Amino acid sequence: MAQLRILVVDGNTPQLNDAHASLGGTRTADHYISVLKSLNPDVECDSVHPADTSGGSLPLSGELAAYDGIAWTGSALNVYNDEPEVTRQVDLAHAAFASGTPIFGSCWGLQVATVAAGGEVRANPLGREIGFARRIRLLGEGGSHPLLAGKDPVFDAICVHLDEVSVEPPGMTVLAGNDVSRIQAAEIRHDNSVCWAVQYHPEYDFNEIATVILRYRDRMLSDGFFPDMPTLERFTKDLKALQADPDRKDLGWLYGLNGMVLNAAARNRELGNWLDQLVIPTARARGRG
Repeated sequence: MAQLRILVVDGNTPQLNDAHASLGGTRTADHYISVLKSLNPDVECDSVHPADTSGGSLPLSGELAAYDGIAWTGSALNVYNDEPEVTRQVDLAHAAFASGTPIFGSCWGLQVATVAAGGEVRANPLGREIGFARRIRLLGEGGSHPLLAGKDPVFDAICVHLDEVSVEPPGMTVLAGNDVSRIQAAEIRHDNSVCWAVQYHPEYDFNEIATVILRYRDRMLSDGFFPDMPTLERFTKDLKALQADPDRKDLGWLYGLNGMVLNAAARNRELGNWLDQLVIPTARARGRG
């Protein structure tokens, strides 16, 4: 198989990426690229930053068709806000769907793809889901869909999001959900492309979610997730300890985590499935394999 060319769409603003890096995290696209490369040594990645409104023009569908896959990262933005950082991404998603190139969406990526395909997103009336999305259940076709191959029928995943898909677009098949978010995984067939997307973050590790919680520390306290700052800091310290040693039985037990979260290969499985089961077959069908 020839090298796979993947375009990573960084959903975050430069300011958010700077803030995240200042707290010990990795800039969104850089982290995503590192995970994709760890999953397949034949991956060659470019990145584009549509939330950087000083960044010039965005690639058109013809340019996007030259890629074998388009992976959309998470973001702290809200897709229902009418601002350039958002509308540029919806426009890019329209072009991505027109290109015929397979798409993957993490969290924000699911939401942008939903809106571009004709659905709607809202603030979840149940509030923010952060840290771990619990008891995600395979639904309907999810039990046999290649996106979720190798996942347990009920599993947890690292997550952070305030918003949820409220109206399914035409062409969406819901594959998994839980009690907080009815749609946790879905396939969207729209225009010329197929998008596999999840509401959680299969690319995240414990350090990344610890950094997000530190970045949101004021909201975490005001929303009642933690009673005080020492408790929040203890939690993020434990997450970083799990990053250093995922076999820490005491911490896995304390937070109710099993191999679906503790094991990096299990956490990243949806992205690996996308590369193996959608990107590579599509590349071969296009004569690039």
